Amino acid sequence: MPDTCLKVVEESGLLNFLLLNLPGKSRTNVKSLLSRKQVIVGNRTQTQFDFKISPGDEVRIVWERKQEEITYRGLRMGTAKEKHNTAYSILSNHVKLQDPQNRIFILHRLDQGTSGVMMFARSETVQSALQRQWHDNVSERTYIAITEGIVENDQGRIRSFLKENKALIMYSTDDANEGEEAITNYKVLQRNNGFSMLEVELETGRKNQIRVHMKDIGHPVVGDKKYGAKLDPIRRLGLHAMVLAFKHPNQGKTMRFESAIPESMMSLMKKKFLK
Repeated sequence: MPDTCLKVVEESGLLNFLLLNLPGKSRTNVKSLLSRKQVIVGNRTQTQFDFKISPGDEVRIVWERKQEEITYRGLRMGTAKEKHNTAYSILSNHVKLQDPQNRIFILHRLDQGTSGVMMFARSETVQSALQRQWHDNVSERTYIAITEGIVENDQGRIRSFLKENKALIMYSTDDANEGEEAITNYKVLQRNNGFSMLEVELETGRKNQIRVHMKDIGHPVVGDKKYGAKLDPIRRLGLHAMVLAFKHPNQGKTMRFESAIPESMMSLMKKKFLK
């Protein structure tokens, strides 16, 4: 959308001028344009609502805002107690800058301490469509896991039925009537320093699935005290959601997103770990 250029014919405050000359925009919308640095008076960006403009000034509105690279430090996963500085709250605030009525909708979650690709929907309709046919729409979910000990088999397939106990800990059972089927495929990428780096593909997406299955084969994910880990060398869970591919519910085309493996995980496999 091209920029809009407006000529000032009488002295005014910038906010009032914009409200008068942008009849299709609400007061909140106009304030958002100012706060997002999309209003330029002369050659300077202006964010002050009460900035004085004079006859002969030119006011330009830049509709196509350039994406800013933002690094969110201290990002946490949402829990019943944690409501602030989560991926959901940050993204929700971001879309509301465009329009206060905008919302986002959760499609799936990552365990606390897991990094990588997450997906949210911009509408409830898309959320429902994807969740209703999640297994058919999602074509690839690949994780990187660093586990304690040397995994002997180069690759493997783990299948069990997962159930949650009263302490909210998931565990495997062979009884199909007791839990939900969970299937995890893994391939060893690297072994070093008493750790193994695995590429893990999920056929199902159960709660804590990778963490439980790694414990089942005797190699818990590093940093995962909940499921038997003794070591915490990177001060977080050694689990990263690397790839997520799915079919767009409206466009029908496959979309694939990939997140690079964190340096902390890569470094662990290169350096000598000192106890």
